[in-house]
Amino acid sequence: MRFFYLLYQWLIAFPIIIVITLIVSIITIVGAAIGNRDFWGYYPPMIWARFVCAILLIRTEVKGHENIDSKTSYVFVANHQGAFDIFLIYGYLGHNFKWMMKKSLKKIPFVGTACEFAGHIMVDRSSKASIRETMHKAEKTLRGGMSMVVFPEGSRCKNGRMQNFKRGAFLLAEELSLPVVPLTIDGAFDLLPKDGINIHPGKVTLTIHQPITPPANGKYDLEQLMKESYNRIASALPNEKPIE
Repeated sequence: MRFFYLLYQWLIAFPIIIVITLIVSIITIVGAAIGNRDFWGYYPPMIWARFVCAILLIRTEVKGHENIDSKTSYVFVANHQGAFDIFLIYGYLGHNFKWMMKKSLKKIPFVGTACEFAGHIMVDRSSKASIRETMHKAEKTLRGGMSMVVFPEGSRCKNGRMQNFKRGAFLLAEELSLPVVPLTIDGAFDLLPKDGINIHPGKVTLTIHQPITPPANGKYDLEQLMKESYNRIASALPNEKPIE
């Protein structure tokens, strides 16, 4: 059965995905160039992400949609298990947002250009000035009422276990007094580990936790915010332990 799936993956699914990705990238670029990049940067890729999961026979489950309001701006923070995190969040979060993503992704043909036109934030860590500019763009996006999705671990895990969080996303939430919504992704590592090339079809689950809202004075305790976010994400993972 595994042999037949590999044949299907490489000879049927992947060629179709490449064509659809090219088409969606062009639609996003043209639509965003004409106007309303928030629409074109979200809805065509959302359909694309769902299509990819369907054609690769990936089963999805989403819990907690009732915890978020489509009219509220959030900073979403998620654990990063693998490449399918992108498809799961884009396809099934059900809330318009911008990614905070590595600048290196700009090099992906068509996809990188589409991300730029869509207004996603490219993280440039080459210098302190570049980091400040990245944070300024992110603040501007959030002040405009848009939400943002960040992987605070910074990169995909190598063994399926959560890594320590970086502070960037939480500094944004603190600066703008925005609610933080932890997202737990479970199963993506088993589908496609970091250095893998063959997909193992299965199930991936997205859990949308209740928002962590700013205190009455509008200022978070940054360390507590990071700890609480980590623990909520870990609570929906069977092999993760909370931070004491």
